[in-house]
Amino acid sequence: MAEKNMTVLNYIQKIVITFLKYASLLLMGTMCLLPLVSCLITAFKTETEYKSTNVMTLPGSFLNFDNFIKAFKLANMGRAFLNSVIVMVVVLVISVIIGTQLAYVLTRFSFFGNQIIRSMYLFASLLPSVAMQVTVYNIMSGLHLVNHLYGYIIMMCGTDVISIYIFIQFMENISTSLDESAVIDGASYFKIYWQILFPLLKPAIVTACILKGVSVYNEYYCANLYLQSKELHTMSTSLYTFVGPMGSQYNLICAGVIISFTPALIVFILCQKQIYSGIAAGAVKG
Repeated sequence: MAEKNMTVLNYIQKIVITFLKYASLLLMGTMCLLPLVSCLITAFKTETEYKSTNVMTLPGSFLNFDNFIKAFKLANMGRAFLNSVIVMVVVLVISVIIGTQLAYVLTRFSFFGNQIIRSMYLFASLLPSVAMQVTVYNIMSGLHLVNHLYGYIIMMCGTDVISIYIFIQFMENISTSLDESAVIDGASYFKIYWQILFPLLKPAIVTACILKGVSVYNEYYCANLYLQSKELHTMSTSLYTFVGPMGSQYNLICAGVIISFTPALIVFILCQKQIYSGIAAGAVKG
């Protein structure tokens, strides 16, 4: 009888644990989706509907795209998207090249100061970027790089510590016998890096590009500080067009938000297999 009661209690306990697990997942999922649903609903509301209803009240029609057209034109989002893509592509290319070369030097060569350099990068990652903006702005202003897209690109190409450590951890798991064989065959150090090691870093490159690309595309503080001209606005700063001292046009802001993340959503849907495989491989290595 006691064994039967224990079996019943264990069964009830499993049911309760399973219920709490799925209930917590449902709650967290709802909390994550609620702002997105609210933004989507608000994006289709007219000015009158937005002022007279709460955020979760459905709009009169989901076929009214006036807010999207108005937001796209007034915020010049076409130009802003082009600026964001230019910045993101150039920054990713330069960051990957510099990061992989630095990882190659730090992992394949033993020299005085190797550990010091690694420690310095780790220390730099602990410093809040906002606290250094006064000095950075003075440097940018002194070099006449403020309010220039190439100046902002140069600043954003600053060393990404997380990406460097991803490359280092991944490269440390690549056997040095590949390098030794290539040296015996007469390959130079650059040829070993470019033709042998760089192709093997594809999973790590995908992981680093995802992390860096998302941060660059969504970056607002520095873009608003260093790109002051309207023609140089990025997707994140273009939405500031609808914020003013007399109030904010949240229906247009929400429409602009939907427009801004739609390209990223399309890229994710088309490349999700490569993204998942790259993150998984980059996370397992090291």
